[in-house]
Amino acid sequence: MATTAICWFRRDLRLADNAALAAALRGAEALVPVYVMPARCGRSEAGWLAHSLASLDAGLRKHGSQLMVRHGPAGEVLSALAGECGARTVHCTRMWSPAGLAEEHAVADALAPGRVGLVVAEGSLLVAPDAISTGAGSPYRVFTPYFRAWEGLWDGSALPGGAPEGIPAPGGTVASEPLPPVPAVAPDPTARWTPGEPGAARRLEVFIDDALAHYDEHRDLPALDATSRLSPHLAFGEISPRQVAAAVTGSGLPREVTRPFLRQLAWREFAAHVLHHHPHTLSEPLRPEFARMPWSDDPDALAAWREGRTGYPLVDAGMRQLADTGWMHNRVRLVAASLLTKHLLVPWQTGERYFAESLVDFDAASNVFNWQWVAGCGADAAPYFRIFNPTVQAKRFDPDGEYVRRWVPEVGSDEYPSPIIDHAEARERALAAYSAVRR
Repeated sequence: MATTAICWFRRDLRLADNAALAAALRGAEALVPVYVMPARCGRSEAGWLAHSLASLDAGLRKHGSQLMVRHGPAGEVLSALAGECGARTVHCTRMWSPAGLAEEHAVADALAPGRVGLVVAEGSLLVAPDAISTGAGSPYRVFTPYFRAWEGLWDGSALPGGAPEGIPAPGGTVASEPLPPVPAVAPDPTARWTPGEPGAARRLEVFIDDALAHYDEHRDLPALDATSRLSPHLAFGEISPRQVAAAVTGSGLPREVTRPFLRQLAWREFAAHVLHHHPHTLSEPLRPEFARMPWSDDPDALAAWREGRTGYPLVDAGMRQLADTGWMHNRVRLVAASLLTKHLLVPWQTGERYFAESLVDFDAASNVFNWQWVAGCGADAAPYFRIFNPTVQAKRFDPDGEYVRRWVPEVGSDEYPSPIIDHAEARERALAAYSAVRR
């Protein structure tokens, strides 16, 4: 009787450099690839996911297999599936978020009575969150020393693996559910990206050819296509960070040119490191004194921020870009988040939840980490007295107004509102609030 294994796809929707898939194929004569649909995800995520799963299914079919999709708690689904196809092992890639680790424990417990083993592989990060610590053995809370340690652990010697040549399908019929339809209300990711593994590979090629050489000097200019735009591909695992890092370091450009981009990969991993060691930061500040922050309940201000009508053009451009595309340039994300938390004193958790619902590149660790960084209550946080002036930021990073005009065409006319709050007034109010917390 042929040995059968299950490859449980999660946030690793690719065939190349997929350690879980490779391990499953090494130990079995037949493979059942399956994706268990999440109970819910953000509206923008849902649109991307539908396209990504269709792409993965097409890739599997080219290799003699196909993607099975099922709904329900992962433990119940995988236990039942193992019974149907006679699998003795289930392989997956580790998800380092608290929810991901909890799901793995639940699946292992559900498989145990049937004597089915869960085999977990690494592949979502270059350096695992628990593989790096300070000299005292504690987790890092400041990025610069973390980055030095990260560079010491990741030396680029481990090259990414390729896709399998063939994927043997099991005999008989195993029931599957239809691939999810594209939600009608989600932003259309295909207008600006090609979701799926081939699209991720092509996006990486374009970035290296067109933008990597000038990444450090241009990455903060939202009017330019000067960033990698790989974040949604990385979020869904359509490309691995090892593939990205290997391509960047192998580009032939000097280390001083490629290091700023690798630093951004490390920033992503620092967020995962902090969340792994401080899971309470999903909803609470890392710095406990900020639990006393006198936040404001201002539904009208929150609505103006969400709808891109704060009267600060750079912020409004970013919020409209987010609503239309499910993505926002990183520099603008910082300014928009600062306006919400420091000018308007709206809790960072409120903004974090809105981004979670709206971003195609939503990553739990990065999202909560960056919101706490801006709000001043997290790891390596921006000093509480650093309050971005949206007007100055626009002049510095969008000096010709090209980005603003693209998303806020009425700027400068009578149709455009005055600033929702005066910057100087807001700054003084925020400083007073933060000072009270510190006392």
